[in-house]
Amino acid sequence: MKNSYKELIEQTYYFPQEGFHLEDEALRFNQVNLMELINKYGTPFRLTYLPKIREQIVKARSLFHSAIKKYEYKGSYEFCYCTKCCHFSHVVKTALKEDVSLETSSAFDIDLVFKLYAQGKLQKDITIVHNGIKTDEYIQKIILLQKEGFVNSITILDSVHELDRILQWQKDTTLKIGLRVSIEEEPQAAYYTSRLGINKRELLELVTQKIVPNPLLELKMVHFFVDSGINDNLLGRI
Repeated sequence: MKNSYKELIEQTYYFPQEGFHLEDEALRFNQVNLMELINKYGTPFRLTYLPKIREQIVKARSLFHSAIKKYEYKGSYEFCYCTKCCHFSHVVKTALKEDVSLETSSAFDIDLVFKLYAQGKLQKDITIVHNGIKTDEYIQKIILLQKEGFVNSITILDSVHELDRILQWQKDTTLKIGLRVSIEEEPQAAYYTSRLGINKRELLELVTQKIVPNPLLELKMVHFFVDSGINDNLLGRI
């Protein structure tokens, strides 16, 4: 009986996936000889193939546009690159070449936005969605973005308590607000976290009593977090 790592991969995944192939018993990715790079740099080894980033953005847009046409959806689609996926400048700049919007998760990400703007890689009218836990530093930098003219900066509230903390720093700055709404889905974790959103009991009170009456708050977005995500299968990643 022969057992090999190659056989394990073949019975677990659809392999080789797009871009991979064997040539002269060496694994290549988009014609790049991976063994040459591994021999040069050692392992563990990670390769970022920049053309693939742009290809995947184009692919996602194509899939959504096909679905929009098929189901006669009247809205629009906007691709947001989540900076926490990879903060490396060469990756973010590659994504920005496809005119993407951005999603931030921390105060550190706001520093990246300012740096990219200073380098001429994005404009102030870019849509920026602010997710993640709102620390005091994060809130202050979100407000600074708005003061500096980033007019499409949208702060997503994960809980009702986040708005109270934001109002402590807001002063006279107008802010666009989004609401992460808890959906009717069984949580994957054994406990409930703010990432799952604001429940319906609290949502209406938050909007009618704290957001609508405040002239400095503009309700701009409803946001959903799908905890289950999209899983791999034997045919590869969807």
